[in-house]
Amino acid sequence: MTPITEQAALDALCGDLASQPYVTVDTEFMRDSSYWPKLCLIQVAAPDGTAAAIDPMAEGLSLEPLFTLLADSRVLKVMHGARQDIEIFFYLSERMPKPVFDTQVAAMVCGFGDQVSYETLVARLTGQRIDKVSRLTDWSKRPLSEPQLRYALDDVIHLCGVYTKLARRLEESGRAGWVEEEDALLVDPETYRLDPETAWHRLKRRSEKPRFLAVLKAAAAWREREAQRRDAPRNWVIRDETLLDIAGQAPTTAAALARCRGVARGFAESAGGRAMLKEIEDAVAAPESTWPESAPRRELPGGLGPVTDLLKVLLKARCEATEVAQKLVASSADIDAIAADDQADVAALHGWRRELFGNDALALKHGRLALAVQDRAVAVLPIGEVHDADAKPAATKRRQPPRP
Repeated sequence: MTPITEQAALDALCGDLASQPYVTVDTEFMRDSSYWPKLCLIQVAAPDGTAAAIDPMAEGLSLEPLFTLLADSRVLKVMHGARQDIEIFFYLSERMPKPVFDTQVAAMVCGFGDQVSYETLVARLTGQRIDKVSRLTDWSKRPLSEPQLRYALDDVIHLCGVYTKLARRLEESGRAGWVEEEDALLVDPETYRLDPETAWHRLKRRSEKPRFLAVLKAAAAWREREAQRRDAPRNWVIRDETLLDIAGQAPTTAAALARCRGVARGFAESAGGRAMLKEIEDAVAAPESTWPESAPRRELPGGLGPVTDLLKVLLKARCEATEVAQKLVASSADIDAIAADDQADVAALHGWRRELFGNDALALKHGRLALAVQDRAVAVLPIGEVHDADAKPAATKRRQPPRP
């Protein structure tokens, strides 16, 4: 068992896979000491039994045939927890793999809960067990051992069975469109663009004052560009808490920068320190109208606390009845927004989520539905049926999903 390292072999493999209805894809990468992910291995498999590992570290090997295959709209790409794999391929090729089927998302729609592991999913759907011995390994070292390659290939081989079982469940339950809607968001290029000017949004801020935000935006943008240039983790350049302290103090000199928590005098007086100070100076000197503003904090009107509590009970009841993971349907922020505004622009009031939960949430909010306990379970009833002991809570009747 050896990975593909020769161009002719990769060309032939990708040519064969291009005729398949779908391919399963997985990657092994390292990122603990770099800004950009270091791709170490690519695994692919197909329903005809083809399975191969590709060594992207092999000298002279062009991955262009693989990138072309990933962008081929005629071949479905099946991944589990696809976001990181998509990010890597988009970064390397500037092309988006599509179409994509994420089995992690599909599992959440098919009754496997919020946090089911890939190993559990494989065991429950295929009856196979994944050997975890090689999970924590340095994939950048060569040569790769037989157990490492077997472990890596098993992931994509089992993924074929997982996909077919989940696809059948989705078809039988009429929920295939739900997953397609979610997977379309995964292949939006904007999800993966790393713009230094928006880096400050990722930080847990302790102030929302415009001047603080202006300095934080400038310092965070400098760190992002520097981390990209050096290909180093952000916190290796400057730690998050240091950026926050810099934003609070808004230093204008090297001495003031050195007094910020976590900043060494050597850095403050270096070219990097001077560059950061210049960006901070420019940000503060800019017209205040250009300073960033924080998103307005939504304050719930008085008395809506019990409404949000009821909506959360409704969400739990609807998700248990339909066996869909709650966190995929609505967040706590969504619930608060719906409680305050019927027209809230939240995911729970759009698409399949509105059908599953949003419409009922609005009906409950306006007194057209009620929650009751029947047979030790929460039932959702039209108001006219609240006192009908024989009312059948069809909206929350538990559906048994098809079994593999």
